[in-house]
Amino acid sequence: MTSGDDLQPIGATAIYPLPLYSAKYDDPSKLPAKAKVAIPNDAVNEARGLLVLQSAGLVTLKNGGTAFSTTKDIVSAKIEVQPVDASQTATAVKNGSVAAAIVNKNYAVDAKLPKDQIIAQDDPSSAGAEPYVNAFVARRADAKDPLLLKLAALYHTAAITDEVQRENGGSAVFETWSPAKLQQILAKVETDAKAAE
Repeated sequence: MTSGDDLQPIGATAIYPLPLYSAKYDDPSKLPAKAKVAIPNDAVNEARGLLVLQSAGLVTLKNGGTAFSTTKDIVSAKIEVQPVDASQTATAVKNGSVAAAIVNKNYAVDAKLPKDQIIAQDDPSSAGAEPYVNAFVARRADAKDPLLLKLAALYHTAAITDEVQRENGGSAVFETWSPAKLQQILAKVETDAKAAE
């Protein structure tokens, strides 16, 4: 953290699936050999996109992959992976310049990509998706502040969760993990990050 603050997770919100879209094919197994598949080129979404492609049987990653995998960790691939700016993934699907693409929710919504073009996605309830939970955080000194903990808990009231689902097409998987569990997830992510250096 550039501010020097020691931020701690104090409450979980939700995990959203990361989908693989295709306007041409209705199943990952139907993608032709060496088909071009776009993935976001930022570190977090590149790794997660590669894990989605691996779960779809399209690539194999070194040591099973982590939240820090890059295209350099591809051991074998049935397709040609093309990292591009995340904002270009939806356009690539729509204009047919790729056979399929990993598209973040916000770009898919903006591009009005239909849900029936989702041919694969990760499982937000799986252990592999844990690093992608959205969380409330606070400075270590404030991590037990009752007001902050109450605010984090309010996220899970029906009024909030119903609106979140409405805005996200029902795709959110809500998590009520304790700060201790979130800290365990963070510790694993930090270990994986050091191993990836």
